[in-house]
Amino acid sequence: MPFVTGLTCVRCGASYPARSVMTCPRCGVTGILDVRYDYPAIKRRLTRRALAARDDLSQWRYRELLPIGERARLPNLAVGWSPLRPAPELARHLGLRTLLLKDDGRNPSASLKDRASAVGAVKAVEARRKVIACASTGNAASSLAAMAAALGLKAIIFVPERAPEPKLAQLLIFGATVLRVRGSYDQAWELCQSACERWGWYNRNCAVNPYLVEGKKTVSLEICEQLEWKVPEWVAVSVGDGCTIAGAWKGFREMRALGLIRRTPKLLGVQAEGAAPVTAAFRSGRALVPVAPSTMADSIAVGVPRNWKKAVDAVRESGGTMIDVSDDEIREAMLATGRLAGVFAEPAAATAVAGLARAARERIVSRGAAALAVITGNGLKDTRAALEAAPRPVDIPPDLGAVEAALAK
Repeated sequence: MPFVTGLTCVRCGASYPARSVMTCPRCGVTGILDVRYDYPAIKRRLTRRALAARDDLSQWRYRELLPIGERARLPNLAVGWSPLRPAPELARHLGLRTLLLKDDGRNPSASLKDRASAVGAVKAVEARRKVIACASTGNAASSLAAMAAALGLKAIIFVPERAPEPKLAQLLIFGATVLRVRGSYDQAWELCQSACERWGWYNRNCAVNPYLVEGKKTVSLEICEQLEWKVPEWVAVSVGDGCTIAGAWKGFREMRALGLIRRTPKLLGVQAEGAAPVTAAFRSGRALVPVAPSTMADSIAVGVPRNWKKAVDAVRESGGTMIDVSDDEIREAMLATGRLAGVFAEPAAATAVAGLARAARERIVSRGAAALAVITGNGLKDTRAALEAAPRPVDIPPDLGAVEAALAK
């Protein structure tokens, strides 16, 4: 890790050498660490001109800002550099002047979490571990299974019993050992923690592993470069555990520190009303209070988010805010995003669009503002939720008269 200078606890501020620990020994499991870099050295190497000359259209084009060795073995999968395009019809529907969609559903396992899992799998290989594990509601699990398969690692995945079947199908096809826990995500997480400690497996869980957020931040690095270094006023990100929005902010902050962008966007963190402990902590200014999650957006149905402080700090530092949306608003956003932008977003991904819709209605985001929504996962991840949101098909007999009658309704 040529440009990594160490690790810092986000809770107490203690510093540690790289590779020494995964969480702060003083604070325990709540002592989440942040990776520090030698930015002056990176600034001399990572310039606009240098990036323009690079052929690698993946997240690895930003290797100076990733905690991996120069000779690290990388998965042979196209992670990152997902499409970013305008959605003018959807913008008008939401009441915004400009809307961009960053479609991370185009990643190998169809979610943004491929970015984190790719880094996690590389770190497992660097640590000479044969087994890598995580607990997940689905997306982190399927992304890890894909990356583990690409690097020849054994993946052991703990999922709650409510994990959607399409995500389970991905896990099984990728060859992971899937342990479906009869309980909540938080119970699956605790069980995974204990198993990693007992058997020495490499731990991919974002709340424990400080390197995963470094992969997630590449979504922002790409946004800056794809928009030719002119970022929008607002970037909306759905929030579950808090790692994704924390990573997004770190990416923008690093781009500004390196002089590649002049300003950073405001973050709009969006949670589902039935699973919104991070929003509550943001508004109260106090420590997070766990909740019993209840929402259709399974990927962000986290009752005890471990990365909540990183998320809250990121939104505050950006000058942005947090907002909650109902499941009905999420369903409407799924339909609107599909019909008006041609993007099939899973519920958690559509939550960001729903948040922008509400923020525009409530004048939190100006109707004249330029905004971007990060689409964190593809709708094929949860087809049951998609079918619940969509209208029913029209059943007809095989004749043209029936077609005409159906179209007239």
